[in-house]
Amino acid sequence: MTEETPDGELDGRSDDPSETDADARVVVTGTPGTGKTTAVERVDTNLPVVHLNDWIAERDLYDGYDDERETRVVDLAAVRERFSGGGLVESHLAHHLAADRVVVLRCHPATLRERLLDRGESSATAEENAESEALDVVLAAAVDRHGRDAVHEIETTDRDPDAVASEIAAVVAGERDSGVGTVSYVDYTV
Repeated sequence: MTEETPDGELDGRSDDPSETDADARVVVTGTPGTGKTTAVERVDTNLPVVHLNDWIAERDLYDGYDDERETRVVDLAAVRERFSGGGLVESHLAHHLAADRVVVLRCHPATLRERLLDRGESSATAEENAESEALDVVLAAAVDRHGRDAVHEIETTDRDPDAVASEIAAVVAGERDSGVGTVSYVDYTV
């Protein structure tokens, strides 16, 4: 069944995807540094895993360069137009795609900031992403696009990646209730 997304676009996603449905699309998103790639690589699923950032790079789907942030700007319209099929799709941009279910990984901003610095990001980038996490930017965008009933918020701070992967697998299998608003980092911005 084709549904209308909150922004009025037809998304072509099913009401009741199952893990064996090759067309099912479950996206795993979150601020950079929340543990998306690590967790998704450990999920036991029959769905193909797509690392969306790699997929975008392979197709050179960029429409500019942000000098201030020292990063390429993704052409989201081209990504939406060209990306098709199902799978477990991982990226900080994945929530911009149509999806049957959306997993938003969360991490305390101080921990996230340290993770980003440890992997070589600049202080400005690490702080910008930490503030974004504290303000629920990705979560809010996911809920706005997909609705509360499709979004599953998962806390990753100080958790074993296998435990996070198990929760993602439960979402894929339809065994975990959706839920948002369970994580708050408002204390980070005070």
